[in-house]
Amino acid sequence: MSQLWYPSGRSPLKRRKFLQYGAIAAGTSIAAACASQAPTSTSGELTKVTYGTNWYAQAEHGGFYQAVATGLYKDAGLDVTISMGGPQVNGTQLLMGGAIDFFMGYASDAIKAIEEGIPKVTVAAIFQKDPQVIMAHPGTAESLEDLKDRPIFISSSANVTYWPFLQAKYGFTDAQKRPYNFNPGPFLQDKQTAQQGYLSSEPLAIKKEGGFDPVVFLLADFGYDPYSTTIECKRELVEQNPDLVQRFVDASIKGWYSYLYGDPAPGNELIKIDNPEMTDEQIAYGIEKMKEYGIVDSGDAQSQGIGAMTEERWKSFYDTMASQGVFKAETDFTQAYTLQFVNKGPDAYKV
Repeated sequence: MSQLWYPSGRSPLKRRKFLQYGAIAAGTSIAAACASQAPTSTSGELTKVTYGTNWYAQAEHGGFYQAVATGLYKDAGLDVTISMGGPQVNGTQLLMGGAIDFFMGYASDAIKAIEEGIPKVTVAAIFQKDPQVIMAHPGTAESLEDLKDRPIFISSSANVTYWPFLQAKYGFTDAQKRPYNFNPGPFLQDKQTAQQGYLSSEPLAIKKEGGFDPVVFLLADFGYDPYSTTIECKRELVEQNPDLVQRFVDASIKGWYSYLYGDPAPGNELIKIDNPEMTDEQIAYGIEKMKEYGIVDSGDAQSQGIGAMTEERWKSFYDTMASQGVFKAETDFTQAYTLQFVNKGPDAYKV
């Protein structure tokens, strides 16, 4: 199995972890016995489906929680359970073992899975923009180019996600790298440094701890174009039960429209139940930034609907990363996704 690369900007704050993941991971032989079984319905009514997230419950997962809370999944004939992720959760392993039916993935891991012969496929991309950012101190940088040759605190996973992009486009070098251990202290102490972050997390933490608003460069606005917070499942499910996949994708997208443009309170309540340490302030900040930067509803999503994907975007990301040796030149990246369940236009998701 491949090792899942978790979004590198997320801070491992103290949050309640779900112990059942340990049991699931330990029981992969049992889960594997169920791998060929499609989700089943209960008493001929709702079909039970489990969606695994890649991190602790937060606003960035809000549309899925909203679809549960407002009955959108039930309207689609689905009984959906959201299984909260965390730093020790290998979603690909859980997905391929049959413990979950869908997983919250992202483009780089989807293409790596193809290289490793793992039969999973991305069926929708909720985030048009990856929320990865680089932060600098006020007055020290006006663009990413200004950060060339500056020390930058990055996590190890950056080496296989956004760092090769920065090297290819902006001439960043490995000599700039400093280890980021999800502690903002070193960044706060040295104004000439920069630090990675997640759009809706680290900038708020810096403001609270350092007393200032950092300069924020959203890498997606500078050419870093992978899809993020995707919906992926086993290829077998797409081939054997495309109707179920379509119903889950449609209801999830409707949940996102409801969460961003309606009353997000129902989804927020479920988020705080799964993650009691999540605050109203953090949730509100997350929603605000998703809207401000067009994380969910921008680009192709504006004309083709939330969840949109295009071959051009997948190819652009693949070409950039392959040029830096992250992906193999012979990889058929088109096997990492399918467009059959998305691009139906915003009107298709009206509730």
